Amino acid sequence: MRGWWREISDVVLPAFCGGCGRPRTALCEVCAASLYGSPARRARPDPEPAGLPAVFAAAPYGDAVRAVLLAHKERGALGLTGALGMALAGAVLAAVPSGPAAGPLLLVPVPSSRSAVRARGHDPARRIALSASRALRGTGVRARTVAVLRQRRAVVDQTGLDARQRLANLAGALEVVVGGVRLLEGGRVVFVDDLMTTGASLVEAARAVRVAGVRGFPGTGEPGAAVIAAPPLAFEINRN
Repeated sequence: MRGWWREISDVVLPAFCGGCGRPRTALCEVCAASLYGSPARRARPDPEPAGLPAVFAAAPYGDAVRAVLLAHKERGALGLTGALGMALAGAVLAAVPSGPAAGPLLLVPVPSSRSAVRARGHDPARRIALSASRALRGTGVRARTVAVLRQRRAVVDQTGLDARQRLANLAGALEVVVGGVRLLEGGRVVFVDDLMTTGASLVEAARAVRVAGVRGFPGTGEPGAAVIAAPPLAFEINRN
């Protein structure tokens, strides 16, 4: 019921920009430019954890981008899904190794906990991944979302944990669902999430898929990762 109401409210209630609050628009041109107006770039957290795939992010996490992500994730502003999917699609393309195409792009969202999904009424990363794969297919790119990861044990809230604590909290927390390996065979795996902070979630996602025996890209075996946003310092490190 809660998810239904959120879907309907996006249509019948007055819209305000998710980034700056400007009325009569779900996302104004200025905030849209902040979100996906620039090419996605490589992002590296500091410290960079072992096992982290090469991550590409659409935008720095701050100001309008932060507001849009929080509005979608925590306040159920589902009208922003399309714009967020467009931003993620650009990051996915940046994460794909250059060269001849071999197999479809398989967007594997990092799953939210069951309790978080219940509290929010939706799974933000999965919703955005589905939007991104639709956007990619609209440009002729073979892509689909394959939600094959699930939590195999409970984890604590990551808020307030440092990088080492987050890695420990998530270690061994994910697994590939029964039949998931078959769904990933022959495709080019790209792990996706809305936000990267320390990289712990993406490390765990990559570990779970690797343990299951999945290779990410034919010829290299290394999957990539794409997120909408990363801390500004994650981009600055790459310029040094």
